[in-house]
Amino acid sequence: MHMEDIRLRFGKTVRKKRHKLGVSQEEFVDICGLDRIYIGGIERGERNVAPVNIERIAEVFKLSISELFKGL
Repeated sequence: MHMEDIRLRFGKTVRKKRHKLGVSQEEFVDICGLDRIYIGGIERGERNVAPVNIERIAEVFKLSISELFKGL
């Protein structure tokens, strides 16, 4: 069984939760204070995300880090 890369799964989760939050990528980067290119790379599964940025993203979604990773 081939498991999808954690970066892809995390990126899909971030995109899905961002859509559920009802914000564009531009609005999302303004809220979390990260660069749009960086967030785009996360959502496409191209980035290894630093723990400090995982925490920022989780805070925007009002989730703990463990809740953000649940189901990955």
